Amino acid sequence: MPGRDFLLRPQSSPSRRGFSFTNSMRRVCADAVARLPALGYIDLAHVAISFAQTRRRTAHGLYASLTPMRFAGGSLTCRRRTRTYAIQRLYDAQGCEILYILTFYLPRFMDLGFREKLITIFHELWHISPAFDGDLRRHPGRCYAHTHSQKDYDADMDLLARQYLSAAPPIDVYGFLQGNFSDLMTQHGRVYGTKIRRPRLLRMV
Repeated sequence: MPGRDFLLRPQSSPSRRGFSFTNSMRRVCADAVARLPALGYIDLAHVAISFAQTRRRTAHGLYASLTPMRFAGGSLTCRRRTRTYAIQRLYDAQGCEILYILTFYLPRFMDLGFREKLITIFHELWHISPAFDGDLRRHPGRCYAHTHSQKDYDADMDLLARQYLSAAPPIDVYGFLQGNFSDLMTQHGRVYGTKIRRPRLLRMV
């Protein structure tokens, strides 16, 4: 429907000097997906990677989030009481439809420790449904996003992080994660990337 879809465009030109955070995070995610069979179902061509700025430089709050672009079971619409809703659809510049938006919150994410950064990355990637249909991975029970135990979920993500590092990924892919946000600014002078506004929930006529 006209006016209800939107295109994903970089906020800054890659030709400008500085550090492209979102391009660098895409390299990490692509390398992880290629090395870990448990994530092999993910097609990053349909995953947009974004960053958002936090208002305060504190350790409390979101570090990353995954936004699904479909409802349960990959449905394009959802019925709520007497109304039907759809999610505004997103395409990249090549016309490829985006099924998930992976957002990192800066500087908060970069100020985590190295292992915590990796756990956070895998935490969000694991939320992607194995059906890769734009919906979240749904676990049995009421707490479908993280199972009944957040502690056990995080332990599983730590295991994925260790498996990734044991696969000997090249340090030039993930090395920037070993520092914090101030280190990036000191080394590169400028950090930029793609910012994506959250898709709107549309009421269908």
